[in-house]
Amino acid sequence: MALLHTFKILVVDDQRSMRGILRQLLRSLGIDEVVEAANGAQAIELLMAAKDPDIDLIICDLFMDEMDGLTFCQNIRRSEALRKKHIPIMLLTAERDPFLLDVLRQVGVSHIAAKPISAPELQQCIEKLIGVSLTQGAPQTARGSTAPRS
Repeated sequence: MALLHTFKILVVDDQRSMRGILRQLLRSLGIDEVVEAANGAQAIELLMAAKDPDIDLIICDLFMDEMDGLTFCQNIRRSEALRKKHIPIMLLTAERDPFLLDVLRQVGVSHIAAKPISAPELQQCIEKLIGVSLTQGAPQTARGSTAPRS
């Protein structure tokens, strides 16, 4: 099994507070390497600037200024360089429109999770997408923490 400290997650959300909450939830799961972007355009720049992006998972909001989650996912999946990396994209949203959620899946979102998300739910999603158990070494006290809706 891979070591937890080797995982690197990109959090894309226009709300600084939400990025902080996700960083705390990830830390509670034993994941300390978190890169943040305030919108899809900034995230694309970060990923394209790295010669070999070592991101294991992208956690993205749907509704953001400049470039929303849908457009961001489309750009990731259309980019030949990034498509080869097969980076899973987890989209966090309070959106419930089945048509929009279906469109998100069609453009390449790996998993859609509802806001608010708790640490156990986040853990389950990450384990499913990355294929590794995060239970070793995760603190028990923070497991009930919940990220708010936005």
